[in-house]
Amino acid sequence: MRTTLKGKTKEVIIDTEGPVIIIGECINPTRRKKLVATLEAHDFSYMLELAESQISALADVLDVNVGYPGVDDEVLLPQAVKALQERFDIPLCLDSPNPRAIEAALKVAEGKCLINSVNAEEASLQRLLPVAREYGAAIIGLVLDDDGITHDPEKRLRIAEKIIDRAVRAGIKEEDVIIDPLAMAVSADPDACRVTLETIRLVHDRLGHNITQGASNISFGLPDRENINNAYMAMSIMYGLTCPIANPEKITGLVRAADLVLARDDYAIRYIEHYQSNLKH
Repeated sequence: MRTTLKGKTKEVIIDTEGPVIIIGECINPTRRKKLVATLEAHDFSYMLELAESQISALADVLDVNVGYPGVDDEVLLPQAVKALQERFDIPLCLDSPNPRAIEAALKVAEGKCLINSVNAEEASLQRLLPVAREYGAAIIGLVLDDDGITHDPEKRLRIAEKIIDRAVRAGIKEEDVIIDPLAMAVSADPDACRVTLETIRLVHDRLGHNITQGASNISFGLPDRENINNAYMAMSIMYGLTCPIANPEKITGLVRAADLVLARDDYAIRYIEHYQSNLKH
């Protein structure tokens, strides 16, 4: 299955049979005091620096989150989108819990964006699916519903099926629904990663949809997080993850290696290009 996203002119295809696509996570005020301070002043220079560094590190799509306590993201998110698209030609993933902010950003965005995210709660489905249809956006479907978060992979699969079904009935193409299997902290639940990996396998094998997740969620609260994240990421890609939301400066090498060993990089061309690019820096 192929999900197409677009910037002003650049097109990115997320393909269940193709190489892994990286959604850069760094435009997010969480634990970034400088980003909060500059956004509060409506100064987008630091945000643009973060975007440029992620693009240089081979992010294919940029996640854009400007949410922090007290922010009017209905104003700030579309301003951020315009600032990014004036400078860069790359597809955007619009990340906000506020549906009005998502809609405001889609009104000014060029190309085809990804909405992060819809879930199976009735309020979310009713509010965001019509917006995605109206503006031609793809969506991330997070596998939780009005009953909360289930730890049963089969139930998570059924929630994914519900989101897909409702999206299609709302006029959204099936291929424009990317599933998020809900990665949780393994420090809080020893089975968290196993449950999510099994959910990835089920979605890949039974539904055939593209799959994303927040790559660093699972290691929260633990030391040496990068090793944990890398081990989990490699397993996730093997099971069917196609477009993680992650820091490309930390994950691109692993992704290129995974694509190579899974026969998605003929003659190791992309792997070697990445290696040579690192030598220059």
